[in-house]
Amino acid sequence: MKTPIRALTVLPARREDVELRTADGLTLVGELAVPQEAEPVATLVTLHPLPTQGGYMDSHVLRKAAWRLPALADLGVLRFNTRGTKSPRGRSQGFFDGGQGERYDVAAALDFVEARGLPDPWLVGWSFGTELTLMYGRDPRVAGAVLLSPPLARATDADLDAWAAFGRDLVVLVPEHDDFLRPGEAKARFGRVQQAELIGVVGANHLWVGETAVRRVLNEIVRHIRPDIPRLPTQWTPPTEEP
Repeated sequence: MKTPIRALTVLPARREDVELRTADGLTLVGELAVPQEAEPVATLVTLHPLPTQGGYMDSHVLRKAAWRLPALADLGVLRFNTRGTKSPRGRSQGFFDGGQGERYDVAAALDFVEARGLPDPWLVGWSFGTELTLMYGRDPRVAGAVLLSPPLARATDADLDAWAAFGRDLVVLVPEHDDFLRPGEAKARFGRVQQAELIGVVGANHLWVGETAVRRVLNEIVRHIRPDIPRLPTQWTPPTEEP
């Protein structure tokens, strides 16, 4: 029997609490979710919004990606708290460093993905996480990146030029009613990244409030990483139990 996928639906996956080690000696807490029965075809490395404004690994879009995408798209999802950030999973060591020391956090996540043999990591940054992506995500191990609500407050035109030279895909989702950067200005700023695909999302805001906004984000992520999946289902059919 099919059941609707709702805001609090948690689909089957293999989930484990993990720890990341940074080059400057910190332990970061996180969670890895992978498909229950198969190996992941690609891996999302998620970077959460600004921790001083309530962002953490459980920020709702990232949490729902981990709850749904291993089952619906065979994607692995790594979520973690950057330095000094606390969530129900625990508190990562260190202190918020305004986007400077966090460079080591991004590298630690990619080191973890490599050590686990997880395939094709894509960075998925939201707000502050987009700044970390643009500034520190130009790593040869990275297959591409998806930016949600980029403020372009810390990341500069020099970072955009460097990403253009990096050559990896860049998907940029900009809400119509964003508090910091709206589609018109974003189009001008990201125009210097030739491979960037900028998508203005009508009706959405910076926090992607509501199930309609969340579904749009998750569908865009999957569309670019798994083009063989045209659209995510809105219902789930539990696997049949063996007699």
